[in-house]
Amino acid sequence: MENIKDILQSNLEKIKEDGTFKNERIIETPQETEINVLGETVINFCANNYLGLSNNIHIKKAAIEAINEWGFGLSSVRFICGTQTIHKELEKKVSQFHHKEDTILYSSCFDANGGLFETILSKEDAVFSDELNHASIIDGIRLCKAEKNRYRHSDMAHLEELLKNSSARVKLIATDGVFSMDGVVAPLKDIVILAKKYNAMVMLDDCHATGFLGSGGKGSADYHNVLDDIDIITSTFGKALGGASGGFVCASKEIVETLRQKSRPYLFSNSLAPALVAACIKVFDIIENDYSYKERLEKNTMYFRKKIREHGFDIKGVDHPIVPIMIYDAKKAVEMSERLLKKNIYVIAFSYPVVGKDQARIRVQLSSDHTREQLDHALNAFCEVGTELNII
Repeated sequence: MENIKDILQSNLEKIKEDGTFKNERIIETPQETEINVLGETVINFCANNYLGLSNNIHIKKAAIEAINEWGFGLSSVRFICGTQTIHKELEKKVSQFHHKEDTILYSSCFDANGGLFETILSKEDAVFSDELNHASIIDGIRLCKAEKNRYRHSDMAHLEELLKNSSARVKLIATDGVFSMDGVVAPLKDIVILAKKYNAMVMLDDCHATGFLGSGGKGSADYHNVLDDIDIITSTFGKALGGASGGFVCASKEIVETLRQKSRPYLFSNSLAPALVAACIKVFDIIENDYSYKERLEKNTMYFRKKIREHGFDIKGVDHPIVPIMIYDAKKAVEMSERLLKKNIYVIAFSYPVVGKDQARIRVQLSSDHTREQLDHALNAFCEVGTELNII
């Protein structure tokens, strides 16, 4: 019988040969647009720190004050002795922000998605999922007993065909708001039209949109002016909203209460730490009263997208601070990221299985805190390395 260590080592060697091995680079400073990696100061273009709030002084102060007032941790799940007044305050703020009746907090959005579908759907129901949805949605749907349908990416004709042929009691359409590898916003207007036509509900994972996308910064549904037509919104505090951790589900009171009673990741996970909760409350105070963060992000996004195209690179998406620069070849993408690091540009190569085969890319993520000088330095570095590797 083969030894498990030998089997796994062989698998790891194959991953390295394929050029898809993922090294973890150690950061030696707080998360900002400039960080120290391997003893060098580099410009960071791969964090989900869209609004530049990960090291914000006001948010850090709120967290420190919360430790002094509410303690470090709760050593409990919510329904035993893990709910403080600040947890309910944050849930109320998130609900109001998203125009929903209620909100439930989770340790992460992965947990939120993992605990959603099996809790509210049964074998009499059906779920319709975009084929490029996040792994957490895919895993969450696998756990439920509902009829499972997968529609081609953003293909509304295919979605309609599936909806039309379903006789399920409850029909739930599930989609990412922004597809994180492509920087593409889901066609929510069209999805809402189909949902109304076929009496379906819409579930939206808005992790890469909450806080900055749309006129009010309320996410991809706000971007498409259909916020009040979305039945369920899941998202995270771990990206634009301070970048720590934690997730949530916003929906009707009935859905949220059912999740409180039956959702396993909620029932069996510790409460969010007080410092995190208080910091997230502060985040919403900031983004609801100061639009300068959002405005700077939009300017940086439009500038970088325009210039990188002018340099001859193939990119995906529009209007979003995720800018996938298509390399296609996995090994060449890794080589490009390594050469860029030597020019003090910190980006990561993505390849199969994170993205499709022969769809390798460098994913640039912009922040409101990036300066014009930093953007220009990155653009010049991309141009130099792209030329060296015959990409442009």
